[in-house]
Amino acid sequence: MALRYIPEKDKAPRVTAKGSGILAEKIIELGKKHGIPIQDDPALVQILAQLDFYQEIPPSIYLVVAEILAHIYSINHQHQSYKKGKG
Repeated sequence: MALRYIPEKDKAPRVTAKGSGILAEKIIELGKKHGIPIQDDPALVQILAQLDFYQEIPPSIYLVVAEILAHIYSINHQHQSYKKGKG
C-alpha cells in the first residue's frame, strides 16, 4: 500500500499503490529504493485495501494517517538537517 499527499493539491492522502504477496513486496522494495519511509501497520492496510486507486482516505482514519505523516516528516527533517551539517 502506498499513499501520496500533496497539501497544495489534495484534500487528503490518496492511495497510489496497493497489492499483496509478491506485488506488495515489490511496492516495498521500490519504496525503499527511492528512500520512501515504510510504515508497517496491518490494521491500517486492511482499511486502505478497501479503497480504489487515487481515492482519498476516509475521514475516519485521518488521525492515524496524520500521525504517520507527522512521523515521516519529522524523520525527513532530521535527515535533511543531518545532511546539511555533514556538507
